[in-house]
Amino acid sequence: MTFDTITGFITKLVDVLLVWGLIYYILKNLRKNVKMVLLFKGILIIIALKVIGDIFNLVTIGYLLDYVITWGPLALIVIFQPEIRNVLEYLGRSQLLGRHKVLTVDEREKVVYEITNAMEYLKKSRIGALIVIERDNSLNDYIEKSKKIYADISSDLLISIFFPNNPLHDGGVIIQGDKITSAGAVFPTSDNMKISKRLGTRHRAALGISETGDCIALIVSEETGRLSIAMNGELNYNLTADEVKMILLEELRPKKSILMEDDSEEDNYEENVDNN
Repeated sequence: MTFDTITGFITKLVDVLLVWGLIYYILKNLRKNVKMVLLFKGILIIIALKVIGDIFNLVTIGYLLDYVITWGPLALIVIFQPEIRNVLEYLGRSQLLGRHKVLTVDEREKVVYEITNAMEYLKKSRIGALIVIERDNSLNDYIEKSKKIYADISSDLLISIFFPNNPLHDGGVIIQGDKITSAGAVFPTSDNMKISKRLGTRHRAALGISETGDCIALIVSEETGRLSIAMNGELNYNLTADEVKMILLEELRPKKSILMEDDSEEDNYEENVDNN
């Protein structure tokens, strides 16, 4: 086996892996965007009609589909320009090893404790709130358009931000690591038609921002006081404070690829989760 043969084999292997990686990435993120799901279904229908037309020699439908296939890509670029831009922005925000601060067990527990304490108070007082926790995908686009705070996270500060008549209480709070980065942030609302009409703007904004990245969006309903969490375009509705705490402890746990925790810290984490 010559060097050129080996090089050619490696090149083809890399080419195939890149194509499969691209397909996997598209399919993985496709379900997060309702419009893109509808677009994908439409393309499958057109392909199916084209195959049926060729098999049964349907001249008219085949003639029309030829025009659709020829000019369709240009029309899709024009019609779905906002969605294509969102995908490119998502790629720009993504980083392979993550960009968020990796918290220790104690820091994670403190962050979760302060957030859940604030949410319990807001729930009892029927004060609406939207708290978004950044993970691997940057939220700098929303931070730049909101009020910068850069303060240590505390339940008292969160409560004061969302307290009625506070100028920032209608927007969302963004948390990076163990800091409250900004308040008064405005997020895109979800276009998902399956969302219950009973859900208000906060829930739709939480779903909207969760569809664009991997952040965690926490909601306190102003009308009912119910607690909810939106992640990956899905809403976990009407949770207890303990359920919110358990989900946050698990979701904020660092990936092993980012940080290999020692055995003692891992054991302490498991014990703390079990005790809670």
